[in-house]
Amino acid sequence: MTDDKAKDKIKGKAKETAGKLTGDRRKEAEGKADQAKAKTADTLDNAGERAKGVKDSLKDDRH
Repeated sequence: MTDDKAKDKIKGKAKETAGKLTGDRRKEAEGKADQAKAKTADTLDNAGERAKGVKDSLKDDRH
């Protein structure tokens, strides 16, 4: 996970917690959305790396 994604995840958790403590459902939802955004971006990065690994493993190195 990159630093930006980690920051987004932490920031989202802080917003969610602040929303829960203050009863602000909107801030709580924003926090959950920030966390989901970071997780989705991380998942997409991992999928891209895996696809590249599969592509590299399928290359014909007999040349």
